[in-house]
Amino acid sequence: MYELIQLGQRSYYINSPVKVGVYRNNETEVCLIDSGNDKEAGKKILKILESNDWKLGCIINTHSNADHIGGNNYLQQHTGCTIFSSGIEVAFSKFPILEPSFLYGGYPCKDLRHKFLLAAESNVIDLTSENFPRDLHVIPLPGHFFHMVGIRTPDDVVFLADSVNSEMILEKYQISFIYDVSKYLETLSMIKTIQAEIFVPAHAEVTRDIRPLAELNYKKIMEISEKILEICRQPLCFEDILQKIFAAYQLTMTFEQYVLVGSTVRSYLSWLKDEGKLNVQFKENRLLWQAKSGS
Repeated sequence: MYELIQLGQRSYYINSPVKVGVYRNNETEVCLIDSGNDKEAGKKILKILESNDWKLGCIINTHSNADHIGGNNYLQQHTGCTIFSSGIEVAFSKFPILEPSFLYGGYPCKDLRHKFLLAAESNVIDLTSENFPRDLHVIPLPGHFFHMVGIRTPDDVVFLADSVNSEMILEKYQISFIYDVSKYLETLSMIKTIQAEIFVPAHAEVTRDIRPLAELNYKKIMEISEKILEICRQPLCFEDILQKIFAAYQLTMTFEQYVLVGSTVRSYLSWLKDEGKLNVQFKENRLLWQAKSGS
């Protein structure tokens, strides 16, 4: 763990719980792609850079989930590096209380205000800034989160952030977090068309062919959507749907799982309603969801 692995002449990654990309701008300065999940990750990353006599010039956050920006604060405090992100992700990184608040749908209780969902604040600017490293190509990857991006280096290495999960993760957790199901499906379809020398997903093994994994993730979305439609044969409120999803996939309810899976199930419900596969009704002051006949 926390081993530096070279992928190309100037592209590397640090093998950690979230793969951290490293691109060498020149002989002495590097750019990070994400920063790890917490302060301790930041310390280990900085130690690796210093052992190679590299100065940290900037960090590019693919998106603002806490496990991808957790090292921002420590690294910025100790190096003065610039940090870039995209769109809404900038706000979530500057004001990280937004992540647990968004997931919970209100002010998060203490059980949700911890490093897994709440990173330390960092000063982040948009990657449209003129200071952004121009030899790195930004690939929009919406769906998992608001304005998530991937990065292609001149070595033809593509860092894919959380756009795909490994087969092991899909089997263990079943329902991976998704903000916008429609956009996520579009991103998976797009990924299958990308040509590159090497792909680096944040939560899967490095590979030269991303298509099988993208297809596996796509099929999982279809499976979950069919399960939700099956559950909604009778009109049900959200909490009943969520309980049945947890039972069907043998998941264990915790505060973290409640907000992560719960938010994702709400996204599925919105998508299925927009696709014309679910109806809603208000009965006895409850919002009920029901699959349309033939869906």
